[in-house]
Amino acid sequence: MLNRSVEAFKEAQKYIPGGVDSPVRAFKSVGGVPPFIDRGEGAFLIDIDSNRYLDFVQSWGPLIFGHSDEEILNSVVETAKKGLSFGAPTLLETELAKEIVDLFESIDKVRFVNSGTEAVMSAIRLARGYTGRDDIVKFEGCYHGHSDSLLVQAGSGAATFGNPSSPGVPADLTRHTLLAKYNDIESVRRCFEQSEGIACVILEPIAGNMGLVPAKEEFLQELRRLCDQYGALLIFDEVMSGFRAGLKGAQEYTAVVPDLVTLGKVIGGGMPVGAFGGREEIMNMLSPEGPVYQAGTLSGNPVAMAAGLAAIRKLKSDPGIFERLEKLATALIKGLKEAAESASVPLQVEVRGSMFGFFFNENSVENFDDALKSDTKRFARFHSEMLKKGVYFACSQFETGFVCTPMREEDIEDTVEKANEVMKSI
Repeated sequence: MLNRSVEAFKEAQKYIPGGVDSPVRAFKSVGGVPPFIDRGEGAFLIDIDSNRYLDFVQSWGPLIFGHSDEEILNSVVETAKKGLSFGAPTLLETELAKEIVDLFESIDKVRFVNSGTEAVMSAIRLARGYTGRDDIVKFEGCYHGHSDSLLVQAGSGAATFGNPSSPGVPADLTRHTLLAKYNDIESVRRCFEQSEGIACVILEPIAGNMGLVPAKEEFLQELRRLCDQYGALLIFDEVMSGFRAGLKGAQEYTAVVPDLVTLGKVIGGGMPVGAFGGREEIMNMLSPEGPVYQAGTLSGNPVAMAAGLAAIRKLKSDPGIFERLEKLATALIKGLKEAAESASVPLQVEVRGSMFGFFFNENSVENFDDALKSDTKRFARFHSEMLKKGVYFACSQFETGFVCTPMREEDIEDTVEKANEVMKSI
């Protein structure tokens, strides 16, 4: 039962637009009322009605060690005792920066911000400042935050300048954004041919915001070649995949080296944080060394830095962690696939490290057009029935799921058993 959550949602709607502070949380795409969470314990969430859920969302990715990890919490508490924010340099910033630079071949220097949206916005400004160009290329289905120039939708052409996809975004701010089709290099080539000067191409090398859809290696290789040919920068948005797909993010899966990388989620260990980094000569364009301005009062705040350091050092200290997590994710996806097949329900599945995704779709999904052909009504029924059984999946067909270290094989087996029952009913 969700009696208290129902009342809490009604109350929230009086004071917060839609009753939520991020739209997907409202459960509009799956129906019903979102459970209001009281606390998290390891792999589980407990709502205010005392319902317990096995959590495959994990705060949309950052909690690779699950909820209330003792080491991360202790680090946060001890740091918070010294002060929450100073607006001045601390040693923790440099320590976390060193860890990231040591792991990512493409990063010589890094700057911390407060969110993935801010990281991407700043990286694009830096790319424009470095190249002296205005146009950027993004891909349908890749989400890079809610900054104005990235909230675009496709026009009528195969490769077209973007139109605003939200009221409040002036067309002038999106006219320099070109849209291409994920895993389709010809659409990118047309963008370069149409533009008078592209500053950068940005994509999720492992897309997580149209569901889990990895980029093909040959596609990434051709992207790199096109960017080099035209003098544009290649930006990997790894806010979701960084330290989630593997210790080195997408670098575990591709030989392509980007010019800039955006990070977030795991490097905050559950605290709000983002970062962007890249080659030294590019990063040195940032103020105060260079002319490209970027700033933030809470950027690099000690509590977030402490949480991120604890999380990344835990990852580095356990070389087998991603192998174990991928084994869990693969077992889950294999079980869901078999459950769907036994009920004659079409299901496409994918795994990258501790990330997983599934589509109620008859065909493989390689881009956003493919993803949109998924049966969202069937997903909504599946989500609702699994939630009733105590399994908390992301409340959208077009989101990625996550496993965490406190999950056990028995948890996966129990989830698959419940999925077998639900698949037959939908």
